[in-house]
Amino acid sequence: MPLVRISHYLALCGVASRRQASRLIERGYVTINQQRANHNDRVDSSTSLNICVDGQPVLPPQEKQYWLYHKPVGIDCRLLINDPNSLLHLLPTSPRLYPAGRLDKDSRGLLLLTNDGELTQTLMHPEFHHSKTYVVQVDKPITAEFLNDMAQGVNYAKVQTRPCSIALVNSTTFEIVLTQGLNRQIRRMCQALGFKVIDLLRTKLMEVCLDDLPEKTMRPVSAAELLSLQQLS
Repeated sequence: MPLVRISHYLALCGVASRRQASRLIERGYVTINQQRANHNDRVDSSTSLNICVDGQPVLPPQEKQYWLYHKPVGIDCRLLINDPNSLLHLLPTSPRLYPAGRLDKDSRGLLLLTNDGELTQTLMHPEFHHSKTYVVQVDKPITAEFLNDMAQGVNYAKVQTRPCSIALVNSTTFEIVLTQGLNRQIRRMCQALGFKVIDLLRTKLMEVCLDDLPEKTMRPVSAAELLSLQQLS
């Protein structure tokens, strides 16, 4: 393995995506041979290095794994060891998996869990505009004006959302396909238009579907699903 930046190496080891690993480095959580790491440090897996994140040794790169998880309401996707509601406590200890993208604590539905930092980095990078599909229930009857405004893009908090596809499911429920990943985006779009989200379910990540996967359960990503993710990324 050639020399790679420490953030890249942590991603290969399944610790986090490169972007998340960079944040860990900035905050001083990463050490190499008991010395605080910096972004310019490069490592080689063939060398004997003691690399730790928050005091925990980092295992060498492991075989890549890909799982789908149906996240329920109340689980926090941030991997915080001191939070009893963190997704971290529901994941296996080895290999260390993490979500390729997040759902907020009040939302539910499809999550991709993996230790493939390269795929995660690509899927989460904003320039690729990967599609994600949601079914959303709001607190009052949906109007044609609301659907039109959502489809064209909504302005809130100095943000202008990208145009999106939206379709009415019933009087208070719609399906929406986003190509952005802004924090609590759908909730804030609805709020800006005078609606409150009651339920938010992610049903699809690009071509990978939640289907009938029960809540709180995981299943392996199929070969065809993985190929579709890799091709679209």
